[in-house]
Amino acid sequence: MQALGAGEANPNVRAATRADAAVIVELIRELAVYEKLEHLATATPARLEAELFGDRPTCECLIGERDGEPIGFALYFHNFSTYLCRKGLYLEDLFVRPTARGTGMGKLLLQRLAQVAVARDCGRFEWSVLDWNVDAQAFYRRMGATMLPDLRICRVTGEALQALGAASD
Repeated sequence: MQALGAGEANPNVRAATRADAAVIVELIRELAVYEKLEHLATATPARLEAELFGDRPTCECLIGERDGEPIGFALYFHNFSTYLCRKGLYLEDLFVRPTARGTGMGKLLLQRLAQVAVARDCGRFEWSVLDWNVDAQAFYRRMGATMLPDLRICRVTGEALQALGAASD
């Protein structure tokens, strides 16, 4: 992947490498604090490295840098649309450190992801946003995203997942 961005601050977006696992986990923890969900952030560098670079990677990650320093990340994976009968690109998390917001890094990360989706012939590029994060919602709208009011995310985790998975009837 070719680096994006130019200018005085030398912004750059690049694919993550194994050596980035610890800094990505650090950024994940910063995101969790921002979202007031740090109690849910259990990622470790070893676990993330296995998911990103193991025998069967489950996700990919971009690192946003300014002057060589990591200031953001975008973690994504492929999903599938039965209606389009095509794969899509799903952005699990995008985070730019508060001190770097307004520098264009979020836009660079989204542009790079859109380029990946186009290059891979994806039918969709999707993500979710917290209902209280109106700044992010406005930013995503400016980037051309549509908020889908008729969909809700369903999630089963922890004990409920174990119970559902153990059901035999």
